[in-house]
Formats: sequence, C-alpha cells, structure tokens
Amino acid sequence: MTVMAERTSQTSQMSVEEFEKIAEFAAKETDDAVRLEFINGRIGVKKVADGDHNTIVMWLSKRCMRVRPDLDLYQGQGLRVEKYREGRARPDAVLVPEDHFAGHGEWADPSGVLLVLEVTSYDSDTDRRDRHEKPVAYGAAGIPFYLLIDRDDCTAKLYSDPAPGVGYGNCRTAPFGVTLVLPEPLGIELDTEKLKEYVD
Repeated sequence: MTVMAERTSQTSQMSVEEFEKIAEFAAKETDDAVRLEFINGRIGVKKVADGDHNTIVMWLSKRCMRVRPDLDLYQGQGLRVEKYREGRARPDAVLVPEDHFAGHGEWADPSGVLLVLEVTSYDSDTDRRDRHEKPVAYGAAGIPFYLLIDRDDCTAKLYSDPAPGVGYGNCRTAPFGVTLVLPEPLGIELDTEKLKEYVD
C-alpha cells in the first residue's frame, strides 16, 4: 500500500473514483490505521494521531460545546473539496450545525461547514499538506474558517475570507497563550494557554 501511495503521489492521472476505492480498501485492510486523502491530484497518507494531537481536538470540542451547544465537532469526517482539483480531505475536525452530517456518506459536501481544524503532525509532509495545500483547498471550497494548530511554531492560525478557486484572503496568527477569537457566526473565544502543554 505504501508503494502504491508513493507512486500515485507522483502523478495526477488518478480519478477520484479510483482514489475512493483505494482509500476504502486501505481503511478496511488496516482497521482504519491508514487514512488517505486526495488533494491537488496526489494521494497523501494522514499520519495516525498521537495523544497530544487528539487532546488538542478534544480541547476545541469542549470549548465549542460550552459556548455553542448548537454546533457539532466531527472527527474523521471526509469532505469533497472538489473545487480544488476534485480533492478528498479528511480534516482532524469539522465544525457544523447540529446533526449536519446525518445521512451523509464518507465524503460529504463542504457546504454548511463552518470551520475545519487541522493539528500539525510531526512528519515530513505536514508543511506542504497543512500549511500550503489545505488552506487553498478549504478556502477554494468556500469553507468560512480554517483553524490550524501549529505545534512546530506554537501558534494558532485562523484563516478566513474564503475566495472560491483561490484560497483564503486573511490569516490571523496567535502565539500559544494569547486569546484567539473565532468571529461570528461562531462567536467563540479560545484561550490558547493550555496548548503549551501539548507540544514536544
């Protein structure tokens, strides 16, 4: 499977349908230990999250539930970011109105998604994937906010003002320890001091 992913990542000749078959096979054969994405015509392997990574996702979930119980934070939900080269992304978490994904399949349409969350992993691909390709993919798909918790430089980056086909027009960076406001329609303040405990 690794060899196939590496070979395929060198070319953009694969169709979305072929990718979805490979991703389904990988998930079944590895008990979901291998998660694949298809962005910018390339297969990416999403690294299995470590404990600190998952704790950051739970940190955001608790804050959202406390302030906005009318919203759900899904983990592992795939999104069709088709406006960006027929991509398939699996964000670390997706913030949506309550019950938004009921009845959707593995790869849901991004319309109605309010925010996507990515937490950087300690791997060689995180720079290209999380800092470059995904801001373009999520913004091009019209998702209002992309929150990147960057454990390498200890910052929370909030991308906003999506431009279809382009990416995001604005990015605010808050060092860990500073309060970051997720503006309306979210209206959530995040005290990022706690995030200092979840970096190596």
